[in-house]
Amino acid sequence: MKKAILLFSLCFFSFTRSQTIGLQNFASGFTRPLEITNVGDDRLFVVEQSGIIKVLNADGTINPTPFLNITGQVSTGNEQGLLGLAFHPNYASNGYFYTNHTNTSGNTVITRYSVDSTNPNMANASSATLLLTIAQPYANHNGGTLKFGPDGYLYIGMGDGGSGGDPENRAQNINELLGKMLRIDVNSGSPYSIPADNPYAGIAGADEIWAIGLRNPWKFSFDKTTGNLWIADVGQDNIEEINVAPATQAGLNYGWRCYEGDDAYNTAGCPSQTSIKFPLKTINHSTGACSVTGGYVYNGAAYPNFKGLYFFTDYCNPQIGMMTSSGTLTYSQAFSGNNFSTFGEDKNGELYIADITNGSIFKIIDTSLGITPFDQTQFVVYPNPAKSEIIIQKSNKNYAAEVTLFDMEGKMLLKQKTENKDLNIVKINNFSKGFYIVTVKNEQGHISTYRLIVE
Repeated sequence: MKKAILLFSLCFFSFTRSQTIGLQNFASGFTRPLEITNVGDDRLFVVEQSGIIKVLNADGTINPTPFLNITGQVSTGNEQGLLGLAFHPNYASNGYFYTNHTNTSGNTVITRYSVDSTNPNMANASSATLLLTIAQPYANHNGGTLKFGPDGYLYIGMGDGGSGGDPENRAQNINELLGKMLRIDVNSGSPYSIPADNPYAGIAGADEIWAIGLRNPWKFSFDKTTGNLWIADVGQDNIEEINVAPATQAGLNYGWRCYEGDDAYNTAGCPSQTSIKFPLKTINHSTGACSVTGGYVYNGAAYPNFKGLYFFTDYCNPQIGMMTSSGTLTYSQAFSGNNFSTFGEDKNGELYIADITNGSIFKIIDTSLGITPFDQTQFVVYPNPAKSEIIIQKSNKNYAAEVTLFDMEGKMLLKQKTENKDLNIVKINNFSKGFYIVTVKNEQGHISTYRLIVE
């Protein structure tokens, strides 16, 4: 047993020091997906640019009837469309959700809807309540993300209105809402109220503003552990940027159009450099990047190596970046043939990513699944992650004789002699969520070792 414990200790050390991103096909058949979110149950909700929200079930199937269809109300040219979806924190009791779309005039519209009273897989399309309309001078740089913060307020990411380098410097103008992060209270007022600690509440400037100086924030999110606000802001000529700040820090200026990333862009009429909140990380276009897509800090349980890392990608560079809170960045391999448009998070904090071109959604996994002292291809162990059972399948005429399961401390939880040379089923329905070690002994006594994730 001492030898076994040493083996698992080495295995665990390996997991905590390295991670390898893999993509697992989860669903396909979507048309230009731009957002993935959850409502606290096993469903995912996928937003399509044309104005449709679809329900994606835990088994990868898509409900035939959309959750919401507002295609007749949406303009979809350029960077327009149905761009954002957020469920109220108390959705289970009030049934409210919020959307961000560009209307047929090209303006940003924030709307509240209710779920259908008799069918949880359908919205009540007639329940639309208009919260906010923001004029858009051009068809690009619309932002689009909606998120509820840890304070319970609704945050809205707004681009600078388009037209290249923001010649009118809208992002720095506190009297308009373009190029800003907005923050409103949807739980009071008609149709909303302004939080008292918004930086311009009751004084000169637009009351809804929480932060200024954004060019086109294409996805922001809150770290569920720390509450920090992460913003991926699309660059102009050369630089993409990732910003992070405490969610409680009001009135920040992220710099655009004065600065692109850390570099001066057009500083005419700009405030002192000391007042600018510069990015945690910049990515130069020389790397193949062109348009950053922000994701999430991983707070799931299935992949401990990912814990605390911020995930993001780029429309032109199909690698997935992983970054620590101090800015240390590593990249995955390139997942060629994809143009990633959004990340998603399920109720357990597991992450997904969507390709806008082929309409596929992938689950993000850690493929550094363990070690084996012999040939790791001796057996196929699936599904992984698993819920109620795993299957041990032979490979290359190498037959399993015994299967053993351990926890990560080396405690044996199950030992099972195999009955079928080709394929064996091991029941794990009584196991708690987490990760385990599976060893498979072949007829010659050789042992292969795998990591198993139980959901």
